[in-house]
Amino acid sequence: MKKKKSVHKIAAGFTLAGEVRELGIYPYYRPIASGQDPVVTMANGRKALMFGSNSYLGLSDDPRLKEAAITAIQKYGTSCSGSRFLNGTLDIHEELEEKLANLVGKKKAVTFSTGFQVNLGVVSTLGVRDGFIFLDSLDHACIIDGARLSFSKILKFPHNDMEMLEKRLRHAPKNAHKLVVVDGVYSMEGDIAPMPDLVHLCDKYDAALMVDDAHGLGVLGRQGRGTANHFGLTDRVDLIMGTFSKSFGSLGGFIAADDDIIDYIKHTARSLIFSASMPPANVAAVSKAIDIMLSEPERLENLWKVTRHAHEAFRNAGFDIGHTQSPIIPLFVRDTFKAMTVVRDALDEGVFITPVIAPAVPEKDVLIRFALMATHTEAQVDEAVEKLTRIFKAQGIIA
Repeated sequence: MKKKKSVHKIAAGFTLAGEVRELGIYPYYRPIASGQDPVVTMANGRKALMFGSNSYLGLSDDPRLKEAAITAIQKYGTSCSGSRFLNGTLDIHEELEEKLANLVGKKKAVTFSTGFQVNLGVVSTLGVRDGFIFLDSLDHACIIDGARLSFSKILKFPHNDMEMLEKRLRHAPKNAHKLVVVDGVYSMEGDIAPMPDLVHLCDKYDAALMVDDAHGLGVLGRQGRGTANHFGLTDRVDLIMGTFSKSFGSLGGFIAADDDIIDYIKHTARSLIFSASMPPANVAAVSKAIDIMLSEPERLENLWKVTRHAHEAFRNAGFDIGHTQSPIIPLFVRDTFKAMTVVRDALDEGVFITPVIAPAVPEKDVLIRFALMATHTEAQVDEAVEKLTRIFKAQGIIA
Protein backbone atom coordinates (compact mmCIF):
# COMPACT_ATOMS: atom_id res chain seq x y z
CA MET A 1 0.00 0.00 0.00
CA LYS A 2 1.34 3.40 -1.02
CA LYS A 3 2.30 5.54 1.95
CA LYS A 4 0.41 8.82 2.15
CA LYS A 5 2.57 11.93 2.06
CA SER A 6 2.15 14.86 4.43
CA VAL A 7 0.17 16.88 1.91
CA HIS A 8 -2.56 14.22 1.99
CA LYS A 9 -2.56 14.29 5.78
CA ILE A 10 -3.01 18.05 5.77
CA ALA A 11 -5.92 17.79 3.33
CA ALA A 12 -7.51 14.95 5.29
CA GLY A 13 -7.45 17.10 8.40
CA PHE A 14 -9.86 19.57 6.81
CA THR A 15 -13.29 18.19 7.61
CA LEU A 16 -15.68 21.16 7.71
CA ALA A 17 -16.69 21.01 4.03
CA GLY A 18 -17.47 17.31 4.28
CA GLU A 19 -19.48 17.79 7.45
CA VAL A 20 -21.73 20.47 5.97
CA ARG A 21 -22.13 18.51 2.73
CA GLU A 22 -23.47 15.61 4.78
CA LEU A 23 -25.91 18.00 6.46
CA GLY A 24 -27.05 19.28 3.08
CA ILE A 25 -26.12 22.90 3.84
CA TYR A 26 -22.89 23.33 1.84
CA PRO A 27 -23.10 26.99 0.65
CA TYR A 28 -20.22 27.35 -1.83
CA TYR A 29 -19.52 26.85 -5.54
CA ARG A 30 -23.18 27.06 -6.52
CA PRO A 31 -23.22 27.20 -10.34
CA ILE A 32 -25.11 30.03 -12.03
CA ALA A 33 -26.15 29.77 -15.68
CA SER A 34 -26.74 33.47 -16.41
CA GLY A 35 -25.27 36.92 -15.95
CA GLN A 36 -25.07 38.68 -12.57
CA ASP A 37 -28.43 40.42 -12.89
CA PRO A 38 -30.97 41.13 -10.10
CA VAL A 39 -32.55 37.81 -11.06
CA VAL A 40 -30.22 34.95 -11.99
CA THR A 41 -30.80 31.48 -13.39
CA MET A 42 -29.18 28.68 -11.44
CA ALA A 43 -27.67 25.69 -13.23
CA ASN A 44 -30.72 23.63 -12.30
CA GLY A 45 -32.92 26.12 -14.16
CA ARG A 46 -34.45 27.75 -11.06
CA LYS A 47 -34.61 31.55 -10.78
CA ALA A 48 -33.28 33.45 -7.78
CA LEU A 49 -33.08 37.06 -6.64
CA MET A 50 -29.37 37.87 -6.59
CA PHE A 51 -28.29 39.56 -3.38
CA GLY A 52 -24.82 38.02 -3.23
CA SER A 53 -23.08 39.95 -6.01
CA ASN A 54 -20.51 42.76 -5.89
CA SER A 55 -21.85 44.31 -9.11
CA TYR A 56 -22.92 47.48 -7.29
CA LEU A 57 -23.69 49.47 -10.44
CA GLY A 58 -25.33 46.51 -12.15
CA LEU A 59 -22.95 46.67 -15.11
CA SER A 60 -21.47 43.17 -15.29
CA ASP A 61 -24.11 42.01 -17.78
CA ASP A 62 -24.58 45.36 -19.54
CA PRO A 63 -24.70 44.97 -23.36
CA ARG A 64 -22.37 47.96 -23.81
CA LEU A 65 -19.63 46.32 -21.76
CA LYS A 66 -20.07 43.10 -23.73
CA GLU A 67 -19.79 44.97 -27.01
CA ALA A 68 -16.64 46.79 -25.85
CA ALA A 69 -15.07 43.50 -24.76
CA ILE A 70 -15.90 41.79 -28.07
CA THR A 71 -14.47 44.70 -30.07
CA ALA A 72 -11.24 44.55 -28.05
CA ILE A 73 -10.92 40.80 -28.64
CA GLN A 74 -11.38 41.30 -32.36
CA LYS A 75 -8.54 43.84 -32.42
CA TYR A 76 -6.11 42.51 -29.81
CA GLY A 77 -7.01 38.84 -29.34
CA THR A 78 -7.85 37.06 -26.11
CA SER A 79 -4.56 37.49 -24.26
CA CYS A 80 -1.49 39.70 -24.14
CA SER A 81 0.63 36.55 -23.66
CA GLY A 82 3.03 38.18 -21.27
CA SER A 83 3.53 40.61 -18.41
CA ARG A 84 3.08 44.35 -18.51
CA PHE A 85 6.79 44.62 -17.81
CA LEU A 86 7.74 42.97 -21.10
CA ASN A 87 5.38 42.41 -24.05
CA GLY A 88 2.02 42.73 -22.33
CA THR A 89 1.40 46.49 -22.40
CA LEU A 90 -1.24 47.63 -24.90
CA ASP A 91 -2.20 51.16 -25.78
CA ILE A 92 -5.56 50.57 -24.10
CA HIS A 93 -3.81 49.68 -20.82
CA GLU A 94 -2.23 53.11 -20.76
CA GLU A 95 -5.44 54.83 -21.84
CA LEU A 96 -7.32 53.12 -19.00
CA GLU A 97 -4.64 54.04 -16.47
CA GLU A 98 -4.91 57.71 -17.42
CA LYS A 99 -8.69 57.51 -17.04
CA LEU A 100 -8.35 55.82 -13.63
CA ALA A 101 -5.89 58.41 -12.34
CA ASN A 102 -8.27 61.19 -13.35
CA LEU A 103 -11.19 59.33 -11.78
CA VAL A 104 -9.63 59.11 -8.31
CA GLY A 105 -7.69 62.39 -8.49
CA LYS A 106 -4.13 61.11 -8.61
CA LYS A 107 -1.22 61.75 -10.98
CA LYS A 108 -0.67 58.20 -12.22
CA ALA A 109 -2.12 54.70 -12.04
CA VAL A 110 -1.06 51.19 -13.02
CA THR A 111 -3.30 48.17 -13.57
CA PHE A 112 -2.81 44.62 -12.28
CA SER A 113 -4.51 41.40 -13.38
CA THR A 114 -6.57 41.10 -10.17
CA GLY A 115 -7.33 43.22 -7.16
CA PHE A 116 -5.70 40.64 -4.91
CA GLN A 117 -2.47 41.05 -6.87
CA VAL A 118 -2.57 44.83 -6.41
CA ASN A 119 -2.51 44.65 -2.64
CA LEU A 120 -0.16 41.70 -2.61
CA GLY A 121 2.35 43.56 -4.79
CA VAL A 122 1.97 47.10 -3.52
CA VAL A 123 1.91 46.44 0.22
CA SER A 124 4.79 43.98 0.03
CA THR A 125 7.00 46.26 -2.06
CA LEU A 126 6.29 49.32 0.11
CA GLY A 127 6.98 47.38 3.32
CA VAL A 128 10.69 48.04 3.67
CA ARG A 129 13.10 46.52 6.16
CA ASP A 130 12.96 48.21 9.60
CA GLY A 131 9.66 49.83 8.60
CA PHE A 132 6.16 49.44 10.05
CA ILE A 133 2.84 48.55 8.44
CA PHE A 134 -0.33 49.34 10.39
CA LEU A 135 -3.42 47.28 9.53
CA ASP A 136 -7.04 47.49 10.59
CA SER A 137 -8.10 44.16 12.11
CA LEU A 138 -10.78 43.79 9.41
CA ASP A 139 -8.55 44.59 6.42
CA HIS A 140 -9.03 42.29 3.44
CA ALA A 141 -6.95 39.09 3.31
CA CYS A 142 -4.86 40.32 0.36
CA ILE A 143 -3.70 43.33 2.38
CA ILE A 144 -2.67 41.04 5.21
CA ASP A 145 -0.86 38.68 2.83
CA GLY A 146 0.94 41.62 1.21
CA ALA A 147 2.10 42.81 4.60
CA ARG A 148 3.32 39.32 5.50
CA LEU A 149 5.45 39.26 2.35
CA SER A 150 7.07 42.58 3.23
CA PHE A 151 10.12 43.15 5.40
CA SER A 152 8.23 45.53 7.71
CA LYS A 153 6.93 44.87 11.18
CA ILE A 154 3.12 44.46 11.17
CA LEU A 155 1.09 46.23 13.85
CA LYS A 156 -2.69 45.69 13.87
CA PHE A 157 -5.28 47.87 15.56
CA PRO A 158 -8.93 47.05 16.41
CA HIS A 159 -11.42 47.89 13.68
CA ASN A 160 -11.74 51.66 13.16
CA ASP A 161 -10.21 52.29 16.59
CA MET A 162 -8.27 55.51 16.06
CA GLU A 163 -7.12 55.70 19.68
CA MET A 164 -5.34 52.34 19.33
CA LEU A 165 -3.95 53.29 15.92
CA GLU A 166 -2.37 56.36 17.48
CA LYS A 167 -0.84 54.22 20.22
CA ARG A 168 0.63 51.92 17.55
CA LEU A 169 1.96 54.87 15.54
CA ARG A 170 3.50 56.34 18.66
CA HIS A 171 5.25 53.02 19.28
CA ALA A 172 7.21 53.27 16.01
CA PRO A 173 10.46 55.28 15.93
CA LYS A 174 9.91 58.85 14.74
CA ASN A 175 11.96 58.51 11.56
CA ALA A 176 10.92 54.95 10.68
CA HIS A 177 9.08 54.18 7.45
CA LYS A 178 5.37 53.91 8.28
CA LEU A 179 2.48 52.76 6.08
CA VAL A 180 -1.17 52.61 7.20
CA VAL A 181 -3.44 50.43 5.03
CA VAL A 182 -7.22 50.36 5.43
CA ASP A 183 -10.32 49.48 3.44
CA GLY A 184 -12.45 52.42 2.36
CA VAL A 185 -15.66 50.43 2.69
CA TYR A 186 -15.34 47.17 4.62
CA SER A 187 -16.50 44.31 2.46
CA MET A 188 -18.33 42.26 5.12
CA GLU A 189 -19.62 44.80 7.63
CA GLY A 190 -20.39 47.57 5.13
CA ASP A 191 -19.07 50.40 7.31
CA ILE A 192 -16.75 53.16 6.16
CA ALA A 193 -13.23 53.98 7.35
CA PRO A 194 -13.03 57.20 9.44
CA MET A 195 -10.99 59.03 6.83
CA PRO A 196 -10.73 62.45 8.58
CA ASP A 197 -9.21 60.81 11.67
CA LEU A 198 -6.94 58.60 9.58
CA VAL A 199 -5.42 61.43 7.56
CA HIS A 200 -4.97 63.49 10.73
CA LEU A 201 -3.02 60.70 12.43
CA CYS A 202 -0.97 59.89 9.35
CA ASP A 203 0.01 63.54 8.98
CA LYS A 204 0.80 63.80 12.69
CA TYR A 205 3.09 60.74 12.68
CA ASP A 206 4.47 61.12 9.14
CA ALA A 207 2.88 57.87 7.91
CA ALA A 208 1.75 57.16 4.37
CA LEU A 209 -1.93 56.23 3.96
CA MET A 210 -3.16 53.63 1.47
CA VAL A 211 -6.89 53.06 0.97
CA ASP A 212 -8.26 49.88 -0.59
CA ASP A 213 -11.38 51.23 -2.29
CA ALA A 214 -12.54 47.99 -3.90
CA HIS A 215 -16.02 48.46 -2.39
CA GLY A 216 -16.03 52.27 -2.41
CA LEU A 217 -15.55 53.02 -6.10
CA GLY A 218 -18.88 53.28 -7.87
CA VAL A 219 -20.59 53.56 -4.47
CA LEU A 220 -19.26 56.61 -2.60
CA GLY A 221 -18.16 60.08 -3.62
CA ARG A 222 -19.12 62.43 -6.42
CA GLN A 223 -20.10 60.30 -9.42
CA GLY A 224 -18.84 57.22 -7.56
CA ARG A 225 -15.24 58.42 -7.31
CA GLY A 226 -14.66 56.67 -4.01
CA THR A 227 -14.16 57.06 -0.27
CA ALA A 228 -11.45 59.72 -0.29
CA ASN A 229 -13.57 61.85 -2.63
CA HIS A 230 -16.60 61.27 -0.39
CA PHE A 231 -14.76 62.98 2.47
CA GLY A 232 -13.02 65.58 0.29
CA LEU A 233 -9.64 64.17 1.32
CA THR A 234 -8.19 62.88 -1.95
CA ASP A 235 -5.07 65.04 -1.72
CA ARG A 236 -4.28 63.72 1.76
CA VAL A 237 -4.46 60.02 0.84
CA ASP A 238 -1.17 58.79 -0.61
CA LEU A 239 -2.32 55.67 -2.47
CA ILE A 240 -5.78 54.68 -3.71
CA MET A 241 -6.41 51.10 -4.77
CA GLY A 242 -9.44 49.78 -6.63
CA THR A 243 -10.75 46.64 -8.28
CA PHE A 244 -12.72 46.04 -11.47
CA SER A 245 -14.74 43.00 -10.40
CA LYS A 246 -17.21 45.04 -8.36
CA SER A 247 -18.73 48.23 -9.76
CA PHE A 248 -16.89 48.02 -13.07
CA GLY A 249 -18.15 44.63 -14.21
CA SER A 250 -14.82 43.13 -15.22
CA LEU A 251 -11.66 41.67 -13.65
CA GLY A 252 -8.43 43.29 -12.50
CA GLY A 253 -7.31 46.12 -10.26
CA PHE A 254 -5.19 49.26 -10.04
CA ILE A 255 -3.20 51.48 -7.73
CA ALA A 256 -3.06 55.27 -8.13
CA ALA A 257 -0.60 57.68 -6.53
CA ASP A 258 2.05 60.27 -7.37
CA ASP A 259 4.38 59.70 -10.33
CA ASP A 260 7.38 58.53 -8.33
CA ILE A 261 5.40 56.02 -6.27
CA ILE A 262 3.79 54.49 -9.35
CA ASP A 263 7.12 54.32 -11.16
CA TYR A 264 8.64 52.51 -8.18
CA ILE A 265 5.75 50.03 -8.01
CA LYS A 266 5.92 49.35 -11.77
CA HIS A 267 9.55 48.25 -11.38
CA THR A 268 9.42 46.41 -8.06
CA ALA A 269 5.98 44.83 -7.45
CA ARG A 270 6.47 41.12 -8.10
CA SER A 271 2.77 40.37 -8.62
CA LEU A 272 2.81 42.87 -11.49
CA ILE A 273 6.16 42.06 -13.07
CA PHE A 274 5.75 38.28 -12.95
CA SER A 275 2.06 38.02 -13.93
CA ALA A 276 0.40 38.19 -17.32
CA SER A 277 -1.31 41.51 -17.95
CA MET A 278 -5.05 42.18 -17.96
CA PRO A 279 -6.62 40.70 -21.11
CA PRO A 280 -7.88 43.20 -23.70
CA ALA A 281 -11.55 42.35 -23.13
CA ASN A 282 -11.28 43.17 -19.43
CA VAL A 283 -9.51 46.45 -20.09
CA ALA A 284 -12.13 47.58 -22.59
CA ALA A 285 -15.01 46.59 -20.32
CA VAL A 286 -13.62 48.63 -17.41
CA SER A 287 -13.12 51.67 -19.61
CA LYS A 288 -16.70 51.48 -20.86
CA ALA A 289 -18.02 50.97 -17.31
CA ILE A 290 -16.32 54.17 -16.14
CA ASP A 291 -17.87 56.08 -19.05
CA ILE A 292 -21.33 54.77 -18.15
CA MET A 293 -20.91 55.52 -14.45
CA LEU A 294 -19.94 59.13 -15.15
CA SER A 295 -22.69 59.69 -17.72
CA GLU A 296 -25.56 57.93 -15.92
CA PRO A 297 -25.80 59.38 -12.39
CA GLU A 298 -29.23 57.78 -12.00
CA ARG A 299 -27.48 54.43 -11.40
CA LEU A 300 -25.80 55.68 -8.25
CA GLU A 301 -28.97 57.48 -7.19
CA ASN A 302 -31.01 54.28 -7.42
CA LEU A 303 -28.33 52.27 -5.65
CA TRP A 304 -28.64 54.56 -2.64
CA LYS A 305 -32.43 54.67 -2.89
CA VAL A 306 -32.70 50.87 -2.58
CA THR A 307 -29.91 50.85 0.02
CA ARG A 308 -31.77 53.23 2.34
CA HIS A 309 -34.95 51.23 1.77
CA ALA A 310 -33.23 47.94 2.61
CA HIS A 311 -31.56 49.32 5.76
CA GLU A 312 -34.92 50.46 7.07
CA ALA A 313 -36.74 47.27 6.06
CA PHE A 314 -34.24 44.97 7.77
CA ARG A 315 -34.12 47.04 10.95
CA ASN A 316 -37.91 47.20 11.13
CA ALA A 317 -38.04 43.40 10.76
CA GLY A 318 -35.73 42.95 13.76
CA PHE A 319 -32.46 42.06 12.00
CA ASP A 320 -29.09 43.02 13.49
CA ILE A 321 -27.35 44.80 10.60
CA GLY A 322 -24.52 46.29 12.63
CA HIS A 323 -23.06 49.65 11.61
CA THR A 324 -23.36 49.38 7.86
CA GLN A 325 -23.26 52.65 5.91
CA SER A 326 -23.34 51.17 2.43
CA PRO A 327 -25.09 48.75 0.02
CA ILE A 328 -23.32 45.92 1.88
CA ILE A 329 -25.70 44.78 4.61
CA PRO A 330 -24.49 42.26 7.22
CA LEU A 331 -27.27 40.13 8.65
CA PHE A 332 -25.67 38.84 11.85
CA VAL A 333 -26.31 35.20 12.67
CA ARG A 334 -23.35 34.47 15.01
CA ASP A 335 -23.49 30.72 14.36
CA THR A 336 -21.75 28.97 11.45
CA PHE A 337 -24.18 26.11 10.91
CA LYS A 338 -27.23 28.32 11.26
CA ALA A 339 -25.76 30.71 8.69
CA MET A 340 -25.24 27.88 6.22
CA THR A 341 -28.75 26.60 6.86
CA VAL A 342 -30.16 30.07 6.18
CA VAL A 343 -28.29 30.25 2.87
CA ARG A 344 -29.70 26.88 1.78
CA ASP A 345 -33.26 27.75 2.83
CA ALA A 346 -33.04 31.15 1.16
CA LEU A 347 -32.01 29.64 -2.17
CA ASP A 348 -34.89 27.18 -1.87
CA GLU A 349 -37.11 30.27 -1.54
CA GLY A 350 -35.45 31.93 -4.55
CA VAL A 351 -33.02 34.31 -2.79
CA PHE A 352 -29.27 34.02 -3.41
CA ILE A 353 -27.20 35.25 -0.44
CA THR A 354 -23.76 34.34 0.89
CA PRO A 355 -22.40 33.33 4.32
CA VAL A 356 -19.35 34.90 5.96
CA ILE A 357 -17.77 32.60 8.53
CA ALA A 358 -14.45 32.24 10.36
CA PRO A 359 -11.68 32.99 9.59
CA ALA A 360 -13.11 35.80 7.42
CA VAL A 361 -14.81 37.05 10.59
CA PRO A 362 -14.61 35.89 14.23
CA GLU A 363 -17.03 33.07 15.09
CA LYS A 364 -19.05 35.49 17.22
CA ASP A 365 -19.56 37.71 14.17
CA VAL A 366 -20.69 35.10 11.61
CA LEU A 367 -23.10 36.79 9.23
CA ILE A 368 -25.03 36.66 5.99
CA ARG A 369 -23.81 39.20 3.44
CA PHE A 370 -26.69 40.88 1.62
CA ALA A 371 -25.46 43.15 -1.19
CA LEU A 372 -27.40 45.53 -3.41
CA MET A 373 -27.07 46.59 -7.04
CA ALA A 374 -28.22 49.74 -8.79
CA THR A 375 -30.52 47.57 -10.89
CA HIS A 376 -32.47 46.20 -7.92
CA THR A 377 -35.96 47.48 -7.18
CA GLU A 378 -37.57 48.20 -3.83
CA ALA A 379 -40.11 45.46 -4.58
CA GLN A 380 -37.30 42.91 -4.99
CA VAL A 381 -35.79 44.04 -1.69
CA ASP A 382 -39.16 43.71 0.04
CA GLU A 383 -39.62 40.18 -1.31
CA ALA A 384 -36.19 39.16 -0.05
CA VAL A 385 -36.71 40.75 3.37
CA GLU A 386 -40.06 38.99 3.78
CA LYS A 387 -38.60 35.59 2.92
CA LEU A 388 -35.47 36.06 5.03
CA THR A 389 -37.53 37.24 8.00
CA ARG A 390 -39.47 34.00 7.90
CA ILE A 391 -36.27 31.92 7.60
CA PHE A 392 -34.43 33.79 10.39
CA LYS A 393 -37.40 33.36 12.71
CA ALA A 394 -37.58 29.64 11.96
CA GLN A 395 -33.90 29.34 12.97
CA GLY A 396 -34.47 31.35 16.15
CA ILE A 397 -32.09 34.10 15.03
CA ILE A 398 -34.62 36.92 15.33
CA ALA A 399 -37.72 37.03 17.50
